Amino acid sequence: MTDQSLSLPKFSLTAAAPCPYRPGQQERKIFTELFGPGAQGLNDTLTATGFRRSQNVAYRPACEACEACVSVRVPVASFVPSRSQQRVLSRNRALSETFTEPMVDEEQFLLIRKYLESRHADGGMADMDLIDYANMVEASPVKSFLAQYRLPPSEENDFEGRLVAVCLADFLRDGLSLIYSFFDPALAARSLGTLMVLGQIGLAARLSLPYVYLGYWIEDCRKMAYKNRFQPLEFLGPEGWRPRPETGKG
Repeated sequence: MTDQSLSLPKFSLTAAAPCPYRPGQQERKIFTELFGPGAQGLNDTLTATGFRRSQNVAYRPACEACEACVSVRVPVASFVPSRSQQRVLSRNRALSETFTEPMVDEEQFLLIRKYLESRHADGGMADMDLIDYANMVEASPVKSFLAQYRLPPSEENDFEGRLVAVCLADFLRDGLSLIYSFFDPALAARSLGTLMVLGQIGLAARLSLPYVYLGYWIEDCRKMAYKNRFQPLEFLGPEGWRPRPETGKG
């Protein structure tokens, strides 16, 4: 008899730690490693059941007294940009959008440092160095890519234009999973975070992929409120993925 346990993932539970989203709450996570030839298929399956990937680990919340974190995804075929999202696309029409292998360079690192210092100076990634950033982007056991956004060239010797936004995402069997994104905080008026989500929805549509996974959403968390603007939004509950009632478009 073959020992099937050798090919099954092993799950572990983290110790309780302060929740970064809900003051006074404790969080725990269940996680497993992604490695070897089965990593892609396991990541596909786990993402569809509410897990997220961070480097070579897939995890999901397993908090004892809280169920606020809800996995959300955009059904690509049903998505129609709101008026405000159409304005974001129009405002950024001159930006170039390229999709590349997940390879790190100094320009990306300087941009994420600027982003973290401005937006997440007290967060868990605040002391990220170049090696940490390279591990986040390049230490992927699954098929990933970078979406990069640049301003138009401003000088004759500026062939590419300045990098202003980057999104790291995974290819899945049934869609794309957005892992992490960052942008120039000085260009907040351009709504570059929204632009990157719209860009991945557009890519999924061109690739005939049905879903774009946005990670976790917490109803009373201001930092996650933007996710509810991508309607129709589906959320994962006890009965599986279901449409979430629309709360209004901007």
